[in-house]
Amino acid sequence: MKYLTLIDSPQDLKRLKRSDLPELAQEIRDVIIQTVSKTGGHLAPSLGVVELTIALHYVFDVPSDKIVWDVGHQAYAHKLLTGRRERFHTLRQHGGLSGFTRRSESPYDAFSTGHASTSISASLGIACAKSLKGDNGRVIAVIGDGSLTGGLAYEGLNQAGDLRKDLIVVLNDNEMSIARNVGVLSSFLSRKLSAKHFVSLREELKEFLRSLPRVGDDVYNLAKRTEESFKAFITPGMLFEAFNFNYFGPIKGHRLDHLIDTLQNVREMHRPILLHVTTKKGKGYEPAEKNPMYFHGVGCFEVETGNGVASDQKAPTYTEVFGKTLTKMAQTDERIIAVTAAMPEGTGLTDFSQTFPDRFFDVGIAEGHAVTFAAGLATEGFRPVVAIYSTFLQRAYDQILHDVCLENQPVVFAMDRGGIVGEDGPTHHGLFDFSYLRSLPNMVVMAPKDENELRNMMKTSLEYRGPVAFRYPRGHGLGVPMDSVPQALPIGKAEMLTTGSDAVIFAIGVMVGPALRAAQRLEKQGISVCVVNSRFVKPLDDALIISLAREIPNIVTVEEHVIHGGFGSAVIECLADHQMTGNRVLRLGIPDTFVEHGAQKVLRAKYGLDTDGIANAVKEMLGERMSLASGMSFCQPRLEAIG
Repeated sequence: MKYLTLIDSPQDLKRLKRSDLPELAQEIRDVIIQTVSKTGGHLAPSLGVVELTIALHYVFDVPSDKIVWDVGHQAYAHKLLTGRRERFHTLRQHGGLSGFTRRSESPYDAFSTGHASTSISASLGIACAKSLKGDNGRVIAVIGDGSLTGGLAYEGLNQAGDLRKDLIVVLNDNEMSIARNVGVLSSFLSRKLSAKHFVSLREELKEFLRSLPRVGDDVYNLAKRTEESFKAFITPGMLFEAFNFNYFGPIKGHRLDHLIDTLQNVREMHRPILLHVTTKKGKGYEPAEKNPMYFHGVGCFEVETGNGVASDQKAPTYTEVFGKTLTKMAQTDERIIAVTAAMPEGTGLTDFSQTFPDRFFDVGIAEGHAVTFAAGLATEGFRPVVAIYSTFLQRAYDQILHDVCLENQPVVFAMDRGGIVGEDGPTHHGLFDFSYLRSLPNMVVMAPKDENELRNMMKTSLEYRGPVAFRYPRGHGLGVPMDSVPQALPIGKAEMLTTGSDAVIFAIGVMVGPALRAAQRLEKQGISVCVVNSRFVKPLDDALIISLAREIPNIVTVEEHVIHGGFGSAVIECLADHQMTGNRVLRLGIPDTFVEHGAQKVLRAKYGLDTDGIANAVKEMLGERMSLASGMSFCQPRLEAIG
């Protein structure tokens, strides 16, 4: 590398000549491709903004000036230019660099991100704060056209135009979000007038107007004054001008000379500015250019071919099982409709969308709208299945409460990526759904122990006459035999897997497997443990819980979810409601913290949610119980006494 090794900060970048920058861009692309091929990550988005990133740091004085990257998944070049080059190989690894922007990681990261459509609101807040402090630094929000399908972006634009603060919004228009963009806004942004045709039309019109006898020059001058209005009418500028933003563009986002000149100009304008930049997702790496959806968020791959590294997993993923099962069910039930928020591929609904195009709806990055839209479908007798990642469904809590649960609408929520997700980190872990859903009246909440039970829960959900949510993890299933036909489960009934007398483990979802293996290990050590596949977070199998609690004093709950308000809390509430005394409860789950990024296996081990962690926790609990019986003092903060 000729230039990138010289850059440890944006100040170093500014020392380069403009003529050096294209080669620097290529070096950055090479590093990103090589690194992501080993770590996985958001390749296509980051490749698409390399020139834009260089231009922004070349023109503005970061960190005095603030750049807020919407979502933050496209900020790999930004990281390489802001002192993180030497650590870039740790991208998305446990203890390494985040795949998104994090204020705790670098002073150059102005705002911590991970979800879409937040940049304009956050940037406006920063701009207002700078104004109050007398700080003249500029604030730049970089937002993709995909994120503009989210309503929050327009709430930010609305207030920004009203306040008229110094805010620059760079619209990175690559005609994609994760999947192809949908909706009228996307098609509106795609209406571009080529410079060649516009110039030709303008010259012909000028000559014609000037040729008019006596009034030619006056008419031409009038036309010249209205040229900008004409351009705004035939480009997307009309929309943003309505928000009181001065619109510039569209300009080519891979032309560094154009980008730098334009950014230098808008830097001197002190009012709301929207700069429309067109880019190509995956730019510079042919496999990513040809298949930007696959390379949006990709696992390890071979650089030479773009092919993914072969996995030794033979079982299908939970996502694949969900998608295939829903498609098959829809063949015999015309009421089934699939709804997703800009992630048909990520939620396994590609086949469904092709098989039943009239019964598939991708609403864009608009989770709240997706839920209320589904509620409207349900009022007319359909059975909408809303397939959204657990972390993104959090954004629609109000709509779930008011528009679905309040009227007991039969909407099914399929929550992909429930639990620890892995390398995408705290903004993407699905660790809060039990808590925020089980508090809602009329809602049923489930989690399967394996992929076959997932199919049975789908059958259960579609037969239930009210709102239902089930969550399933990221990754491959267990490879268990599959029933030929899914069977509906009795609502609120758990499954006894083993018997025991020393302790009982109530496990939910993906934690059932490790709990079973822990019980088998403890059995060899003379400890008898009963294991229950709880299946339901709400309603609980109260009868089974109370029956076992009367026989076995030591109770352990295991969940891949935050402890506060989760499944374990529900079990304790059950025991308290039935005035059970003499039991002690050990809750295993995620403590009151945000879980960092890292491989699922690494994080589960760290938080004691694997076979070793569960077995050791049970032994500690039983050891404490014996110590208490003999009058010894022992502290274990995760134990609660009932009664």
